Amino acid sequence: MVLDSFRLDGRVALVTGGNRGIGQALAIALAQAGADVALLGRTRPAETVARVAALGRRALAVPVDLATAGPDDLAGAVSRAADELGRLDILVNNAGIIRRSAAVAHPPEDWAAVLRVDLDAVFQLCQGAGRIMLSQRHGKIVNVASMLSYQGGIRVPSYAAAKHAVVGLTRALANEWAATGVNVNAIAPGYIATDNTAPLRADADREAAIRERIPAGRWGVPDDLTGAVVFLASDAARYVHGAVLAVDGGWLAR
Repeated sequence: MVLDSFRLDGRVALVTGGNRGIGQALAIALAQAGADVALLGRTRPAETVARVAALGRRALAVPVDLATAGPDDLAGAVSRAADELGRLDILVNNAGIIRRSAAVAHPPEDWAAVLRVDLDAVFQLCQGAGRIMLSQRHGKIVNVASMLSYQGGIRVPSYAAAKHAVVGLTRALANEWAATGVNVNAIAPGYIATDNTAPLRADADREAAIRERIPAGRWGVPDDLTGAVVFLASDAARYVHGAVLAVDGGWLAR
């Protein structure tokens, strides 16, 4: 049955930034589809762990600060998840930060911080997961891109640069790894109501301008992204490589 190919029973997923918002929604959705879930992040995701466990799935918190962790730290975190949960089938690179300022005044420390979390850590986690997945000849990597993977945005030069690069990285890894049975894809969320977009939603004029440009007529919520990620993490997407799936309420269609 075709619906069986969307199931993730017996698989293990590693999700970054699963404490709240999009990452929490994705982790819970993967557990609902049958996966055990490791949650990598700076803050212990107690609520997410409890909700995954309530679904009868195993949940493991892996404490790592992406802002300071080096390649060896991240490789070790990936290995720990695989060792403690017995395997690794799925990686979802969700965690990200944003810094807002005019480009001419964008502080170098903000540029470095955003590129570190939103790009360098993504690549290094892909490397760590890739070593496992290539050896077992199967695996699914889903990177979280953005509408700013396509557009320049306003007052977010480091974030736009990082998210453009995430798309390029996704395609580069897909080219190398597809023949080995490892799928590397991305989703590009539209304007989602999260902590990162709180400043935009607090500005009444900006919020209205954004909402009016979305054909769906509303901001997205984290649960709007879950179906796309479960699909890309499942056997239903076995012939999907290097794709960037926009989940944006029609934003790009405008």
